[in-house]
Amino acid sequence: MTRIIAGAAGSLSLAVPRSGTRPTSDRVREAIFSALEARDAIDGAVVLDLYAGSGALGLESASRGAAEVVLVERAKPAADVCRRNADAVARAIGRGAARIRVVVKPVAGYLETAPAGVDLAFIDPPYDLDEGAVARDLQLLAPLLSPDALVVVERSSRSPEPAWPAGIELERRRDYGETTLWWATTSGEAADDDQPERPSQLE
Repeated sequence: MTRIIAGAAGSLSLAVPRSGTRPTSDRVREAIFSALEARDAIDGAVVLDLYAGSGALGLESASRGAAEVVLVERAKPAADVCRRNADAVARAIGRGAARIRVVVKPVAGYLETAPAGVDLAFIDPPYDLDEGAVARDLQLLAPLLSPDALVVVERSSRSPEPAWPAGIELERRRDYGETTLWWATTSGEAADDDQPERPSQLE
């Protein structure tokens, strides 16, 4: 089990898939959300939680005031856990709070047709995921980001720096034992300046 750390659903326990996922530790999640709160990057944000697992990162965002949260998880057992956790968080935060959706689809497949306007994206793939796949995900994500968006990539401390596409640039790296967080922002160098405006994530 893990839990929501703070916000409207603070201390709520979350289920974790029995296998196939690697939940972000409480220590690392606390570091992530302390930094995000300091930047006022959550309240009212549109959030993507890619390779969602239990959905803990996206649901923590919902608890702390995000407007829309999309949990993307291709494995049906994990997606079922995401749904149960999302329902529990939605009940805890009450009506009129964040809209939460679970998408059962590969990350790349989702990003290829996803709407723009993402303010905060978490990419927490299995540590053994090929670096080329991570680069592809970032490439697909770049044109979906809002002008002041943040991207947080969680990888093994032994993994190389992700390949950042046009439109995303590295801000900083933070190490927590075996875990490394790569923080990136939109660079202003749009990956597709002619991309039309698209509706919100949950329309």
